[in-house]
This record gives sequence, structure tokens and C-alpha cells, in this order.
Amino acid sequence: MAQKQLHSAVSEDALNALKLADQDLARLIDQVPSRPFVEIASYESTFHALGRSIVYQQLAGKAAATIYGRVKSCLGGRLDAERLLATAPSELRAAGLSNNKMLALQDLATWQTQGRLPSRIALDAMDDEQVIAKLVGIRGVGRWTAQMLLMFWLQRPDVWPAGDFGVRKGYALLKRLEPMPDAKSFIPMGNDYRPYRSFAAWYMWRATELLD
Repeated sequence: MAQKQLHSAVSEDALNALKLADQDLARLIDQVPSRPFVEIASYESTFHALGRSIVYQQLAGKAAATIYGRVKSCLGGRLDAERLLATAPSELRAAGLSNNKMLALQDLATWQTQGRLPSRIALDAMDDEQVIAKLVGIRGVGRWTAQMLLMFWLQRPDVWPAGDFGVRKGYALLKRLEPMPDAKSFIPMGNDYRPYRSFAAWYMWRATELLD
């Protein structure tokens, strides 16, 4: 069965439910002029979605975008699995990739060329945990990277990326918590936002921009 997606009628239902669930979040929602996931990332394939996420890991947006652009230029203007595997490691490193990210992209490209990387249609037929379990076998793809794919490409509405520093920081700012919760203790803190935790996480990122 196809999963619900973020840019459907579920969006308004999500905001109304979140406002009722959390008064602090309700005030934040009213302060943010844009609406969550209005611009969903668009990718050609699972390979492109995961490749971008790998490049962006643990980097600020501007720096990550610069490196991502250099990597694409190095590969002729777009991420291409066969071309990536044929490119010298020194060229990939010169584009700004760390050794670990280069090896992760090479493993991802190997999965793609060997036909082991599931298509969008195949992923749509899986639940969230099945998607994560399938993808974490790829080098450099952990739970966080798989969750970003769930949120921004598969557009799942109830993902809670407890390992994301920005989401935890935003929640701590919103709730005036010190110290910031660690990833394990943060997991149940999202329960009040079910079944719209993806939207709540998006607002926690906005909280880091408005409240820090």
C-alpha cells in the first residue's frame, strides 16, 4: 500500500494536530511564515537522493551545497554511478569529499550498478523501518541518512530523527531544556507529535533559526 505523503491534504491536518498537542509548538508555527515541506527535494532516483544526503552529512547547508556542486561538476554535471566509479579518488577528494564520504559514494554507486539499490516504487511499498533496514547496509548510510530520505524524498509524515543535532537543539530551545536531550532520551519526546513527527521535526529546525 502506498504511504501518505507530505504535500497532500495531510499538511493542514498535521499543523492543526500539532497546535493542539503542544502550545509551545503552536506559537512557533504561528511565527514561521513558510509552511513545512513546501519545497520537497526532487531527485531522479534513490541513488541521487542518497548520494546528496551522504555529501551533506555533518556539514552546514552552504558548505555542503558547494561541495555537492563540485562533485557533480567532477562527474560531468550530475551524479552518475558508472562515472563516479570510473573517476580517480584524487579527483573526488579534490572536490571536497572526505575519504569516508568518497568510499560511501563509491559503495552506493556499486549498489546502483549491481541493481541492488531499490527503486522509488519498491521503497514506497515498504514501511519506514523496512526502508531503514534496507538502506543501512550501504556504507555511510546510517539511520539518520535513511530518515532524511524518508522525509524529503519519500515524503513520509511521521519520521522522528532523534539523532539529528538540529532537531534536538530546536526542541531544547522550544522547551527551555538544559542540557539538550541526547538521542536516546529524545526518542519518546516525539510521541506527542504522532502521527506527524516529520512536521514537528521540521519546526524544530526552524526553532534553531528563530530562538537561538
